[in-house]
Amino acid sequence: MELSGRLVLVRSFGEKDVTDEYIGWLNDPEVLRFSNQRFRSHDRESCLAYLKSFPGTPNRFLSVTDTASRRAIGTMTVYEAPMHGTADVGIMIGDRSVWSRGYGQDAWDTVLRWLSARSDIRKVTAGTVAPNLGMRRLMERSGMTLEARRAAQEMVEGRAEDVLYYGLFPAR
Repeated sequence: MELSGRLVLVRSFGEKDVTDEYIGWLNDPEVLRFSNQRFRSHDRESCLAYLKSFPGTPNRFLSVTDTASRRAIGTMTVYEAPMHGTADVGIMIGDRSVWSRGYGQDAWDTVLRWLSARSDIRKVTAGTVAPNLGMRRLMERSGMTLEARRAAQEMVEGRAEDVLYYGLFPAR
């Protein structure tokens, strides 16, 4: 699978993508500030085990690459529930040098366009903790709407924070 955006190429993540740089993102406290992955230590073996959890499922693990430099800058996940016609999307832009430059939004919008064009997907969902303003803005700019709030659900930097759930019903 390959999807082209304005700034990024989104394609299936493979074993060759498990690089020292990728593993570094997964161990960078700033990159994982709002992710539950921050509670784990990552190495090549843990990354390969995660990658091997995708074959045989409807779920996808995706690499996000800057089309200009051809460098990997992040990853995305799509967890599908075919019986419900839903897809839950996640994103991590690990390369901090491209933060706030539109790459994450382009990757997000590219994947949402692909999902929205599929007749088997009736709803796309995503979530984040309340203090993750970048992620909230990304979802809202893509047309997603806030659907639910779980009050004081997760601990972030010693504070109980709400988890916010967003949804999008593709236009048909």
